[in-house]
Amino acid sequence: MCHEEMIQGNESLQKECTSESTDEEDGILEEVMAFADFYPTEDNQLCLQKGDKVLIVSKNNADWWWARKGHSCGYIPTNHITSLSRDEAGWQDGEYFSSYNSMKLHHEMLQDKARNVAYRSAIMQNHQHIQDKVVLDVGCGTGILSMMSVKHGKASKVFAVEASGFAEHTQTLIEANGMSDKIQVFDGKIESVQLSHKVDLIISEWMGTFLLFEWMIESVIFARDRWLKDGGVVWPSHAGLYLVPCCAGELYKNKVSFWESVEDFDFSSLVPLAKDEFFSSPLYNHVMKQEDSLATPQQVFQLDMKTVTRQDLEEVSHTFHFTISKAGTMHGFASWFQVDFAGFPVNSKPFVFLNTGPDYPLTHWKQTLFMMDSPITVEQGDTVEGAITITRNKEWRRHLEVHLALSVSSVSGKNAKTFTKLFPIWR
Repeated sequence: MCHEEMIQGNESLQKECTSESTDEEDGILEEVMAFADFYPTEDNQLCLQKGDKVLIVSKNNADWWWARKGHSCGYIPTNHITSLSRDEAGWQDGEYFSSYNSMKLHHEMLQDKARNVAYRSAIMQNHQHIQDKVVLDVGCGTGILSMMSVKHGKASKVFAVEASGFAEHTQTLIEANGMSDKIQVFDGKIESVQLSHKVDLIISEWMGTFLLFEWMIESVIFARDRWLKDGGVVWPSHAGLYLVPCCAGELYKNKVSFWESVEDFDFSSLVPLAKDEFFSSPLYNHVMKQEDSLATPQQVFQLDMKTVTRQDLEEVSHTFHFTISKAGTMHGFASWFQVDFAGFPVNSKPFVFLNTGPDYPLTHWKQTLFMMDSPITVEQGDTVEGAITITRNKEWRRHLEVHLALSVSSVSGKNAKTFTKLFPIWR
């Protein structure tokens, strides 16, 4: 939420918050609890610690609510709070699907040209195999992929399934584009809808931060097992996750080195706090420059959408060995993914792919950055060995944890430096 949006109407909200209204006395204000820490980045935001209980004064939009904590008022992020009486498992889906009610997310996705071109190209290059076939669009959102399947693929029927409240707008868009005779919109989860028959192609844009975040892939796996015909195709057909050691000097300087001296005063005691606050979780919207790469990227995770199971994804581990290609300062690791759209029949070539890495056009996923607490100076020929483990959160099932353990060995024979850290995405 931008600063301008947050300050708009603050005066009236402040009056509402500080006035001796009977709302709180009468128990009208909703009380919620923080399930994760939140550190403000603006003066008009409240600091939250896990377990804090706050009163909601105004629900400004889907992302930020105006709240009272003790005698203080400010904005709090809705993705850090939960109702005291709400069922946790159900709420997790509620949080996820409600986020797709906003125009903001759909605008972001539809503006992603690389994303749109990849899906359109896959459909157009395989139109002769899609023509007169049945397609299932899982998590259809605005219905853009469903409409592409009809317009460019000449599909005879598309089942467009959307679990968020946006489904009613999807229906309007389908009708406005004259495709209601070809596209049937289902308002609900794929796990609960009933289709009239099986499908030839399942298409979905299920990928999230670090590929797996949000875990929509689980719904695609369900759809595949329940509704895909023998010999049918799933798009994307394959996915791979990449990792590379990298520099992030400007970011480290801005977030950490800044605290070493402020106006000629020693602020260095705050450096550990800065590292903990800014780098305890990965930075999901990082844009990595090509020159920041310190080695050749490696694929650390790969899956085949025709065979992967939900159990396969509970925990994934991979060892890596990088040889540093140029001298520099290693601040951490950058990650991105590639998904492939294998042609008909499956695995035929050439195929279309979408790569979210720094060597390709920028996408709305950008890159994910895992920052080490302390930089390591590396020389050409040094080696970085270790392992990455990706674990699905056992409580917050749409979230995951990434554990990195590594050792940096110098060609000059200096003692190896080690690093280990657990990164939550997002809880």
